[in-house]
Amino acid sequence: MFKQIVIRIIAGIAAIIAIGAHAQNKYDTGATDTEIKIGQTMPYSGPASAYGTIGKTEQIYLKMINDQGGINGRKINLISLDDAYSPPKTVEQVRKLVEQDEVLFLWQTLGTPTNSAIHKYVNQKKIPHIFVSTGATKFNDPQNFPWTISGNIAYQTEAQIYARYLLKTKPVAKIAVLYQNDDLGKDLLKGLKDGLGAKASMIVAEASYEVADPTVDSQILSLKDSGADTLFTFATPKFNSQAIRKVYDIGWKPLHFTSYVAASVSTVLAPAGLEKSVGLIAAQFYKDVNDPQWDNAPDVKAFREFMKKYYPTGDPKDSANVYGFMQGHLLVQVLKQCGNDLTRENVMRQAANLKNVELPMLLPGIKINTSPTDFFAFEQLQLGKFDGKEWKTFGEIIDAHN
Repeated sequence: MFKQIVIRIIAGIAAIIAIGAHAQNKYDTGATDTEIKIGQTMPYSGPASAYGTIGKTEQIYLKMINDQGGINGRKINLISLDDAYSPPKTVEQVRKLVEQDEVLFLWQTLGTPTNSAIHKYVNQKKIPHIFVSTGATKFNDPQNFPWTISGNIAYQTEAQIYARYLLKTKPVAKIAVLYQNDDLGKDLLKGLKDGLGAKASMIVAEASYEVADPTVDSQILSLKDSGADTLFTFATPKFNSQAIRKVYDIGWKPLHFTSYVAASVSTVLAPAGLEKSVGLIAAQFYKDVNDPQWDNAPDVKAFREFMKKYYPTGDPKDSANVYGFMQGHLLVQVLKQCGNDLTRENVMRQAANLKNVELPMLLPGIKINTSPTDFFAFEQLQLGKFDGKEWKTFGEIIDAHN
């Protein structure tokens, strides 16, 4: 009799412990004891398909994490869908991810016009929309859009820093600007004008293009005719390659700046012609694996080994793959911080509370910080100049708040 009582007591204690342990696990739709389901859209086709390799790198990176046991014992199920860089298609795919696939959150959805199309929807649904792959200012609005957080340097900040550099080194420049006619291009143009301030009249010509345009050749010819000696190209990869090639081919030799979103050596500069890209200036916040100075860096070695083992068909010299690798690390950091509280509120809380996070492949001195009032994860950069082989950084690390 006594033995049976003891057995019952032990069984009861075990049950209480099990219930208590289970109670510590908090889940929303898309998370279980064994799985974390997340979604994203990527331009695997269409005019921005050069960015598609980011999604491939991220999928493969998470496969590696799963092979290593996942996060806190849970495997990550990333559903990555093609939206062809088309806002209506993005809306369709994101609705599928949220309403049919029932993902816990969205991660790294790529593109300014595409994210703009789903911005209100995901916030109304209270779906974490974290580290979106765009630097448009609208995605740093915690008060009005508390479920969206950016995963890029702010475009306006980037262009303001170019303006500061130009005012210091070439204060009488005559500036021409080619920009994509959407929030990406307009944000960069606004940042440039804001940075120039009272000297915004240095801009003597502007020309825009649509993502459906076949080329930007006519815009480049028009900008050259303005007499400008400095050119800013605020474009996505395909059109930046065209602009670089056309500028060189017509014999125009302006001081040429380009945004970091289209500065990959292998997918932008090489198609344009490496010799035609010499002298370009662009913001940098992660290491250029083409630069031999990083050959012995442990994080660069780890990245190359990852590419060789997990993504042998990918180009390890493509900065888009570096970006995807780095973003994978950032996601893992957030999920580790979440622990066993995999509610949507906690995912967002952790993404908005990153403190001095150092990611592999970031330039030395650059750290990730977010807060409930500042949703830009990346706010430090360094300028770089292309020498025909790799980007050479120069000057100091620049902080957006300084």
